[in-house]
Amino acid sequence: MHNTHVEDPSGVIHGALVDIVGIMNSPQRDAAMIREAGISLDRALFPLLLMVARKGPISVTDLADLVGRDHSTVSRQIPKLEELGLIERRSAGADRRVREAVITPAGTQMTAIIDGTRKQLAGRLLKDWSEEDLQSLAVLIRKLADDVLNMP
Repeated sequence: MHNTHVEDPSGVIHGALVDIVGIMNSPQRDAAMIREAGISLDRALFPLLLMVARKGPISVTDLADLVGRDHSTVSRQIPKLEELGLIERRSAGADRRVREAVITPAGTQMTAIIDGTRKQLAGRLLKDWSEEDLQSLAVLIRKLADDVLNMP
């Protein structure tokens, strides 16, 4: 890692996170990923499928919170993923009234394609980074994410 002194680290970190989150939440970025992966999926369903794959089984309410959409919008979109055979819904264990979304084998296959494409794109983006910088970034970004997740 470079020994560059940053005058206001928290400001730089916040600014970088705002930039990254903005890019990661961009509908155009999702559409580009879908094209690059060569899959057939409505762009609006893309983040839902990825979150069900990573966080499922998951309720519609929790899924809506994770993707930053309202409950009613996600409730209308979930059946589309189910019709495509990418997820299925089932009753939650403790509360039979709550339905959870879980990934299907077809959904797992599609997310594996997406993950492979994402890895290729990241490889192109980070091709000039040293192994030391990549290792440091991986450790520090995971530490940051864990701390954010554990924030009260």
